[in-house]
Amino acid sequence: MGGNVERVTELNSPHSPAGYVLTLSCADQPGIVHAVSGSLLEAGCNITDSHQYGNPDTGSFFMRVAVETTTSFSRLREHLESVAETFSLNWQLHRAGAPVRTLILASKAAHCINDLLFLQRSGTLPIEIPAIVSNHRDLEPLAQFYGIPFYYIPVTPDTKADAEAALLELIAEHNVELVVLARYMQVLSDDLCQHLAGKAINIHHSFLPSFKGAKPYHQAHARGVKIIGATAHYVTAVLDEGPIIEQEVIRVDHGHSVENFVSVGRAVEARTLAQAVQWHAEHRVLLDGHRTVVFD
Repeated sequence: MGGNVERVTELNSPHSPAGYVLTLSCADQPGIVHAVSGSLLEAGCNITDSHQYGNPDTGSFFMRVAVETTTSFSRLREHLESVAETFSLNWQLHRAGAPVRTLILASKAAHCINDLLFLQRSGTLPIEIPAIVSNHRDLEPLAQFYGIPFYYIPVTPDTKADAEAALLELIAEHNVELVVLARYMQVLSDDLCQHLAGKAINIHHSFLPSFKGAKPYHQAHARGVKIIGATAHYVTAVLDEGPIIEQEVIRVDHGHSVENFVSVGRAVEARTLAQAVQWHAEHRVLLDGHRTVVFD
């Protein structure tokens, strides 16, 4: 069931409150909110934000609680363990605001990765980026500009297994908590998808399955579509069909050129991916089978 969390540092002193975020899911039943809130009160916590949702279709319950306390992480976890056992909670406790170590995968397109790097550098996005990995060298100058190590790992049908093994080594070496596919134009193997379950986010245009393959915006323009959109989702073995975190759409019309379609599409993709990464890094996304619960 686990309430463990990696890289928690006891930074709070008896006179300096620290913030924590508790997320949990379990079978819906009476008394969960009361028990969790009571346990947090006993631990000396001040609840600063709380959201909960019960799914009537699955009978599952989800909750996110932000607190401030002078109680240490280990003591706070001890207070919660009895509640977790009573209600069979699947729960995690995170240090609020701690940046999530995020590895970015990209190929040639720069719009999504550039947005993520800028937002992280400006302090808007609570992630730290120890590495950028690409199957091309086009984005190496961008990585150098931001001072982030760049790893070139070419991928061919014959080298795919070795490339993914090298990627897994980097993930372990850099203690990566999240992998973001920022227009990484490679299909991950089923084994890698399972290894990264719930820890990898992908972005794609929302024309699927209508316009597959190369130049989807050109195809959409030729068909006269009226809405351009993007979908950010967790990566699964089923291509582009993982649990959806965020989507955005914007209207276009007959007066937009192909170049307009591409420009608008790239902007939507970048915004949608950044929003999904932010919600994940702030521990606002909980998995609900093939869906997500997002406490924004």
